[in-house]
Amino acid sequence: MRVTSSVAKKHKKKYFHLAKGYYSDKKNRWRQVKQQVEKSLQHAYRDRKDRKGDFRQLWILRINALSRQYGLPYSKFINGLRKAGIDINRKILADLAVHDAESFHSLTEVAKQALE
Repeated sequence: MRVTSSVAKKHKKKYFHLAKGYYSDKKNRWRQVKQQVEKSLQHAYRDRKDRKGDFRQLWILRINALSRQYGLPYSKFINGLRKAGIDINRKILADLAVHDAESFHSLTEVAKQALE
């Protein structure tokens, strides 16, 4: 009776499962599957880090757009909030800018007073 390596089967099965949906031979030939899955995992790791910076950029863009409408550029707005002792992160400020413009406007007024 021939003995098969169940460990190797499990290992390959895991890779083939991760390669499901890939194009052409990258989903059903072992060498291509292994290369593509490893490359995909590298991209996934790197892009999880990059996503944090992307969201920060988006938040800053939203804050700047609304704060300029109320007469303050982003840098002066943030500086004014710091001087006023208001410690709100950019995620919350961006959410206020999108969903609650009135409270954001009151924050810009506080920042203007703190700058004077």
